[in-house]
Amino acid sequence: MILSHARLPIPTLPRESGLASDEQLQKVNQLSEKLTKKLTNSILSYFLASRRQGLSTHTLLFYQRCLSKAIGTELTPEGINGFLSSLTCNNGKFAYYRAIRALCNWLHRQDPIEGNPINLVDSPHIAKKLLPAITEEQVQLLLNSAENLRDGCIVSLLFDSGLRLSEVCAIKSRNINWSINTLSVLVKGNREAKAAFSPNTAISLREYMVKNSHSSDSLFDMKPRGVQDMLSRLSREVGFPCNAHSFRRGFACNLHKKGLSTLSIMHLGRWSSLDMVSRYCRSITFDDCLKQYQEIDHR
Repeated sequence: MILSHARLPIPTLPRESGLASDEQLQKVNQLSEKLTKKLTNSILSYFLASRRQGLSTHTLLFYQRCLSKAIGTELTPEGINGFLSSLTCNNGKFAYYRAIRALCNWLHRQDPIEGNPINLVDSPHIAKKLLPAITEEQVQLLLNSAENLRDGCIVSLLFDSGLRLSEVCAIKSRNINWSINTLSVLVKGNREAKAAFSPNTAISLREYMVKNSHSSDSLFDMKPRGVQDMLSRLSREVGFPCNAHSFRRGFACNLHKKGLSTLSIMHLGRWSSLDMVSRYCRSITFDDCLKQYQEIDHR
């Protein structure tokens, strides 16, 4: 049976109201943002709220700091390139590029912009500097300059395990497995992992725990800022750079010099990729490799 047009419902226009609803205003704002293709505060808020569960607070703050500076930037290849060119932070430009890339990829998935402009923006060049890496000899100098047993334990753990500041401060006594000298840590992305430490560090830790029994849930009862301040004080005393990242680089370089594979270092240092290990091992020199080469039996 063929229906007559006369029997079909006649569409009606929505009735005008005195004030637009919040939902209508939101749609208007989204349409406006889509047409202007500019980064706005509301887009930034939506982006931050969309980040996956379990993302660390530091990562969210990284996005917020970088993208807040780019508010008003047109999300086009020309606009993004113009913003990056206006920065004077040299190697720091890559951090802003990473944040904008994450934003554009998210926007492209949401489809409020046509195409993905970041695909037409080249990554800023990064000057590959040899960043400081703590050596075994420097660790001994730091231990000699430590004000107390607690500071010495932290220095030893940083070098033995390549722990991050947040990981050191979150250690609990119940997380330590004394039978194999390991401890459980919560790493980036709320992922559980293990870290190893040497027998000498185990002796120091046991001594510290005997002398410092307290009710705090944290083994060292320190915040990341407190550990940073302690390392800065030691750095001034010994005369060379000393921070958590220099220990983490030292951890990777020391294990590499001792012959461990990159894959083993990746697992021991709780890195998620081999590329990260290579980045942290840049401080290894030709002389370091030559020494390993000469110790090989070439027969």
